[in-house]
Amino acid sequence: MNAEAKSNIIEPTELLKLLPHRFPFLLVDRIIEVNADESCIGIKNVTFNEPFFPGHFPNRPVMPGVLLIEGMAQTAGALCSRSIGPGGAPPNLFCLTVDKAKFRKPVLPGDTVEYHMKQIRKRRTMWWFHGDARVGGVTVCEAEVGAMIVED
Repeated sequence: MNAEAKSNIIEPTELLKLLPHRFPFLLVDRIIEVNADESCIGIKNVTFNEPFFPGHFPNRPVMPGVLLIEGMAQTAGALCSRSIGPGGAPPNLFCLTVDKAKFRKPVLPGDTVEYHMKQIRKRRTMWWFHGDARVGGVTVCEAEVGAMIVED
């Protein structure tokens, strides 16, 4: 892997510097591709041991759709944080909007979800993204999400 390709990957330890989320609510494992401040791809390896599976659903475990949206928002949030530049603690980045959400197929234990996020607009401390979650190249969920940095 060349140096340029490596710089476009956000490893788990760096991800923890960009996002305030932690287990059990960190829903992206790493960012495997970054294209400037415009787009990125994050991944989540879904295991049978996820804390939501015992209740959703006991006899047919399915990843809740709202958590797919959250994973998309976290992936976009990592891109926003990275574009701000290095600093101390991760910024207070909050989800503002979720629009045009569609859930197409269930996500099951053993799946690897790819969150494909593309910036569609930016205004001062606010960003809007179009994203889709894919398993095996097939779209399982899509939505537009908005985020904003909130000062302490």
